[in-house]
Amino acid sequence: MRFRSRSSDETRDAARRLGIAICAVGETRAVGFVVGLVGPLGAGKTEWAKGLAEGLGVEAGHVTSPTFVIASEYRGPRPLAHVDFYRLESEAELETTGFVDLLDPGQVVAIEWCDRFPRALPGDHIEVCIARGAEEPERVREIEMTALGPIAERVLQRFEREMRGQEERAPWR
Repeated sequence: MRFRSRSSDETRDAARRLGIAICAVGETRAVGFVVGLVGPLGAGKTEWAKGLAEGLGVEAGHVTSPTFVIASEYRGPRPLAHVDFYRLESEAELETTGFVDLLDPGQVVAIEWCDRFPRALPGDHIEVCIARGAEEPERVREIEMTALGPIAERVLQRFEREMRGQEERAPWR
C-alpha cells in the first residue's frame, strides 16, 4: 500500500490508525507484532512511532528517539517497545541488547532502521518505508507499507479500512 502524507500530523495520524488496526487483529496479541521502519535521517520514523503509540493507547508525549538508548519500552493497553538499530554494528551486538526479549506475546515493537538487520525480524511483520517527497521534501512524505506474513496482511487490510474512515474506534477504548 502506498500513500502520501503532506504533514507530520498526517504521518502521525496514519501511524495511529495502524496502531488501532494492530489492536483490532487478535492474533497480534498472541504473538506480539513488529513494525519495521525504513527511511533516511529526518524522514519521520520517530514521528511514526509516536502515532503508533497513540493508536495502541500509549501516551505519545513520552515517545522519543531511542537512538542512544537502543530501546525504550512504554506501558499501555498494548505495550510498545521502540527500538533503533542505527548505532548497532552487528547482529552479535544486537543480540547483547536483549532485543529478542522484546518480541514477547502482546508486545508491539517499532524498529527504526530495521533494514540494517532484516534477518533479526520475525517472518510476519509490517515494513513501513518513509521517503521525502519530490515536491516539498521538508514536509511531504511518500509512505509505502508492505505486509510480510498472514497476520501482517490482516493488519494491513484493517489499516486500509481505517484509512478509508470505516473504522475509527480503538478496541481498547
